[in-house]
Amino acid sequence: MDRQKLTTLLEQVRDRAVDVDTARARLKNLPFEDIGFAKIDSHRSLRLGVPEVVYCAGKTVDQIQGILERLAPSHHNIMATRANLQVYDGIREMDLNCEYHSVARIVVVNPKKSLTVGNIAIVAAGTSDLPVAEEAAVTAETLGNRVNRLYDVGVAGVHRLLEVREDLFQARVAVVVAGMEGALTSVVGGLVACPVIGVPTSVGYGASFGGLAALLGMLNSCAPGVSVVNIDNGFGAGYQAGLINQLGESHQPMVGEEL
Repeated sequence: MDRQKLTTLLEQVRDRAVDVDTARARLKNLPFEDIGFAKIDSHRSLRLGVPEVVYCAGKTVDQIQGILERLAPSHHNIMATRANLQVYDGIREMDLNCEYHSVARIVVVNPKKSLTVGNIAIVAAGTSDLPVAEEAAVTAETLGNRVNRLYDVGVAGVHRLLEVREDLFQARVAVVVAGMEGALTSVVGGLVACPVIGVPTSVGYGASFGGLAALLGMLNSCAPGVSVVNIDNGFGAGYQAGLINQLGESHQPMVGEEL
């Protein structure tokens, strides 16, 4: 149940259009519903403005379907992350309205669009970093944020980054996605006045240690205003960027349920 539906229900009780027993029955699954293999947080959209996100890696298609069966009737913009084609086909079998963002590996169930706000720059060092960059971008967009994609602007050809510096200067928050040594985050952090979120990726040769070199490079950045999420965590970066962006917009929580 989202905020608008709860408000409507309370108004109906106030106006005696719905009796107390009926209202209690509608609220019985708050704050969570235990379906055996998962405890679905039905209260999350009331606390955060965003419904529970389904992380698909490690879950069976049946489990994902079981979770979405409970969430879909009362939520919009439900994100199923790290979803492959098999997961997408399984969700479509449920006859749900959904969109698959193949590069981001995100299925958005019950998508509901609105005007987006603010300005988040998603900056990717190279084409190999795009799956993580797109995960951040699609997450931020789904949660009601305006996103500007600045891709393939890594430090191996720093003139490409300088070409888009005006776009960077206009950003309220920048998400910088890079593998190898992760130097792009420090370079961007030294150029812009907005918060910078570094996302190390597992892209790189052997000595990158699956993204550990980029992670340590970003954590040791000498540029002020840089924070860092975990390796390949585009979702976490996109979500955090959305919080920062929308605080700057209206000093209100994210409005994912009102999209």
